[in-house]
Amino acid sequence: MKVVAINASPHMDHGNTAMILGPFLEGMRDAGTDVEVLYTRRLNIKPCTGEFHCWVKEPGRCYIDDDMNDVYPKMREAEIWVLAAPVYVDGLPAPLKMLIDRLLPLVEPFIEIRDEHCRHPRREDAKAGKIALVSVCGFWELDNFDPMVTHVKAMCKNIGREFAGALLRPHGGALKVMRKLGVPMGDVLEAAREAGRQLVTDGVMSPETLSTISRELVPRDVYVRAVNMNFHRARLTSKLKI
Repeated sequence: MKVVAINASPHMDHGNTAMILGPFLEGMRDAGTDVEVLYTRRLNIKPCTGEFHCWVKEPGRCYIDDDMNDVYPKMREAEIWVLAAPVYVDGLPAPLKMLIDRLLPLVEPFIEIRDEHCRHPRREDAKAGKIALVSVCGFWELDNFDPMVTHVKAMCKNIGREFAGALLRPHGGALKVMRKLGVPMGDVLEAAREAGRQLVTDGVMSPETLSTISRELVPRDVYVRAVNMNFHRARLTSKLKI
């Protein structure tokens, strides 16, 4: 089984997103999958221009010459796509959205009725499969992920893939601090690893495992005070350096 993970955090392996994505992918590797990670920060991907070249002139081929030419074959062959990103203004970061927009060559221009809804059929050279979401948010409440989850679920329906579930980590700003202070949070990271194993071996991730990943780390008022204090300190330090 092949897995392609798109890490859309600008901090790549050093961000809060990677703290959940890392063990998740390790669990998938432990279960015997071939996992490849792509970083949007390292990819030169231009926006879709809406020419429909990939639908009409050369079906399945985008005319834009950039790094998507390397991404397309990986996405076509992978049974599981992992989209990993922090929440940016209630949704996906722009580089990830740009990559998703450029996936148009993986579907046909024709319209079919699927599950009582208009959809585009998947091209024959693109495998069916699943999409899992990994996301970290700076706000405390879990519902801050709702717009992103809704978006990815809709994308799954339109591109002909199954939504496999989401690993969601609210008040993600506490992750590194807790690790640095030695505060117990090993169950969260172990649950991320277990979710990866479950997805590969069982085909699904249990609600209990996903709930552990999202569990409360610190009370909301404590988190808010800590975040605000940190930014006040950062402002002061910045002014002192000028």
